[in-house]
Amino acid sequence: MILLKFNWAPDEVFFRIGSFGIHYYSLMFIIAFAVGYYIIKKFYKNEGVSEDYLEPLFVYTVLGTLIGARLGEVFFYNWDYFQDHLVEILLPVKEVADGSMFFGLIKGWEFSGYRGLASHGAAIGIITAMILYRRKYKYKSVLWILDRIVIPVSFGGIFIRIGNFFNSEIVGKYTGSSFGVVFENRGEILPRHPAQLYESLGYVIVFLVLRHLYWNTQRKDQTGFLFGSFLVLLFSVRFVVEFVKESQGGLETALGVFSTGQWLSIPLIIAGFIFAYRAGKTA
Repeated sequence: MILLKFNWAPDEVFFRIGSFGIHYYSLMFIIAFAVGYYIIKKFYKNEGVSEDYLEPLFVYTVLGTLIGARLGEVFFYNWDYFQDHLVEILLPVKEVADGSMFFGLIKGWEFSGYRGLASHGAAIGIITAMILYRRKYKYKSVLWILDRIVIPVSFGGIFIRIGNFFNSEIVGKYTGSSFGVVFENRGEILPRHPAQLYESLGYVIVFLVLRHLYWNTQRKDQTGFLFGSFLVLLFSVRFVVEFVKESQGGLETALGVFSTGQWLSIPLIIAGFIFAYRAGKTA
C-alpha cells in the first residue's frame, strides 16, 4: 500500500547544548560542503591539477554560497523585515524579547542559524566568488572552474532542500486531496505538496546528469558546457516546482504572473542556454 499522506512534526535541532543547538538544516550544509570537497578533489586528481588549490577554493565557495544566499534572501524576498533588523543579515542571530545566548550572558538575542537563504543569491555568490578566486589563482579559466564546481553544487542542493523539509519551510500548496504532507509544527491539519522533496529529487537528477557528462563524455573539454547545462537544468527544476510552492513574496507581488523564484530563474536559464550553445560551437 502506498503511503499517500503522513504527518510531519520533527524536532529541527539535531543536538543542543544549553541555548545553542545544531539544526538539521545546518547539518545538511555541512554534509553538502564536505562531500562537495571530496568530489572536486577527485576532479582535480583526474585532471592533474595541484591539490594545493583546493583549500582556498573551498573557502571561497563556502563564503560565496553563504553570503550570496543570505543577501539573496534579504533583497529578493524579505527586505521589508531586514531593513529594520540589519544585524540579522550576516549574523546567525534573531532579536527576541525574552531570548538569551551563551548561557544567558547576552540578553535579547538567540542563536537561530542562517534560516533565510535563497538559492538564486547563492548562484550569484558562487559565480562572484569564483571570479575573485580566479584573480588570485590563475591556473585555469573561470569557466573551467565553474564547469567543475557546479557538479558538487547540484549535489549540495539535494541536502539543502532536505534541510528545508526538516524546518517545515518553503512548503508546497495545499493538495486538496488525501495526498501530501501535514506540517503539524506549523499548526496545520491539511496536507501540502512536499515541494522541498520534489526539488531535492530534481536535483538528484541534475547531479547524475552532470556527473555522467563529466565522467562519460568529452563535454568537460568544451569550456562552459557543464556550467551552462547546470544553469538550464537546475533552474528549470526550480521553475517547475515553483508551480506547487506556497508564495514566498518578493518580486511576484509587483510583477505577478510568475513567482519570485520563477522570475529569478528565467535569466539564469537563458544564460545557461547561451553558455552551452557557445561551448558546443567551439568544440
